Amino acid sequence: MRNLTAGMVATLWLGLAHAATPTTAVLHAANMTCPACNVTIEKALNRVPGVTSTKVDLKAETVTVTFDADRTTVPVLARTITDAGFPATAKAHGD
Repeated sequence: MRNLTAGMVATLWLGLAHAATPTTAVLHAANMTCPACNVTIEKALNRVPGVTSTKVDLKAETVTVTFDADRTTVPVLARTITDAGFPATAKAHGD
């Protein structure tokens, strides 16, 4: 670390200090009928800044998304899925 400047050290520290705890949301998505639907939804969500993982369950008609809440929101995720052709809403706890 002898070659690091004070600014570089501060930048590294700030990057660690702002690492957000991942948030997970489960959304209901309609019209999912085949494995291609999974691919379409995953590709759309992977373009959203802050999304770290997605899991599509065709049978349960759900999409589970893990994301950085400082970079995106559940309404943005729902709109992204809806815009991909699968009307989506956030599931309430216990649904």
